[in-house]
Amino acid sequence: PRVGKIVDLHSRAQVTVEHLINELADAPLVLLGEKHDNPDHHALQLWLLQALEARRPQGSVVMEMLTLDQQTTVSQVQRQIQSGEQAEDLPQALNWHSGWDWQQYAALVSHSLEQPYPLLAGNLNRDALMAIYRNPPQLTGVESTRADVIEHLTEQIREGHCNKLPEAQLPAMLAVQQQRDRSMAKVLLEAPKPTLLIAGAYHVRYDLGVPLHIHDLQ
Repeated sequence: PRVGKIVDLHSRAQVTVEHLINELADAPLVLLGEKHDNPDHHALQLWLLQALEARRPQGSVVMEMLTLDQQTTVSQVQRQIQSGEQAEDLPQALNWHSGWDWQQYAALVSHSLEQPYPLLAGNLNRDALMAIYRNPPQLTGVESTRADVIEHLTEQIREGHCNKLPEAQLPAMLAVQQQRDRSMAKVLLEAPKPTLLIAGAYHVRYDLGVPLHIHDLQ
């Protein structure tokens, strides 16, 4: 029943497309959550990005699906495409991670690479995540370290693994989740504005994810 409708979760009111674009066009940071395997979400992401581009210059796009160690490669491919060269195998040229279904992201990534603004990596690579898992760093900040945030994220991790993870592993898994959010928050704050983040829905939650880290870093 909600297909085709836009709901403002603050007011609970249904809003128009024009209202949505007008509000987002003035925001320096737009965090756009997704269900990774939902093709409608990916189609809407591209639609929203193009609608914002039509209103004002876009500063950058940041993606959870790209890791920091890919940035040099992504930037090089973007320069080649903007100079008129076309990659025969774009995912291979980008060193796209196989864990992300390329067909879901191809249209958005291809469009972004053709634009004058940079496409930026927001996530940590596997080696960095394993190092965090083995030796979790101390997270600093007020909002991201609140007891209710830690409790809710820990429970989400527990449920996400069907309550089969040993309790001793939960702090390390929590550290991995929060360091990924911290990484995306850092990239967003340093990115040319206005910037748009594409990430999983949990990562962009105001009460649990990247927004808390943005607050702490500022």
